[in-house]
Amino acid sequence: MTSGYKHLTVEIDAGVATATIDHPPINLFDVELIGDLYQFGKDVEADDQVRVVVLQSANPNWFIAHADVGLILQLPTEQAPVERLPFFSAMTERFRTMPKATIAVVEGRVGGGGSELTLSCDMRFAAIGRAVFSQPEVALGIIPGGTGTQRLGRLAGRSRALEIILGCEEFDAEAAERYGWVNRALPADELRPFVQRLARRIATFPSAAIAAAKEAVDAALPSPEAGLLAEANAFNQALVTEDAQVRMRRFLERGGQTPEVEARLGEAVGTLHA
Repeated sequence: MTSGYKHLTVEIDAGVATATIDHPPINLFDVELIGDLYQFGKDVEADDQVRVVVLQSANPNWFIAHADVGLILQLPTEQAPVERLPFFSAMTERFRTMPKATIAVVEGRVGGGGSELTLSCDMRFAAIGRAVFSQPEVALGIIPGGTGTQRLGRLAGRSRALEIILGCEEFDAEAAERYGWVNRALPADELRPFVQRLARRIATFPSAAIAAAKEAVDAALPSPEAGLLAEANAFNQALVTEDAQVRMRRFLERGGQTPEVEARLGEAVGTLHA
């Protein structure tokens, strides 16, 4: 496995690959971090010694803030209908489909594309009193375009998914657990030890059985491919609107993507109309 990641530190022990995200100050999902996680996904999928993948952050206050809004503003606004998964969605989808167990450890804040990455993992565990989840995209004039509309609908159900996506509010770990957004909310000091025990336990089981179990569970659900393509096209339709362009620029002008504003993201995106 390559060691050339810019913002990831990877440790492999007893069949568990732990990738620690370290991209201060807020682990913004920019080009470099997206590239790191795309490459890591490819690398770890091909590593036969790895049976479990754990994603965590070096910063207990932030898992991943969200995708870089400046990067979204640079996307072309004239696009043909999407016929294959966009790069970001392909990156997140790999964590769902790879024949390894994938686990996200959320100690702090996670939103937008960061939330979509965790949703693409097989399991998510969150710290009580610290973890905060959000999908702020609609307030910015766009939609969750990195698999979020499809994942949340399956995990939380249609009504709750729409509450999350349309409300653009923040959810603490316990609310996220009730909604099915995460598997469990645990005391902060118990979170990593719990996940470590679970990951190490799974890693003692046969790799073929782990892969087969994932494949069989996924077979119970419709293939997400058509929905992911529909999501990508809907994202592009929203992106070209004047409202989206104005709101995203206004968000950045008002301090979006700084720790101070990101720490109250729900409030910040709720005032972009004025």
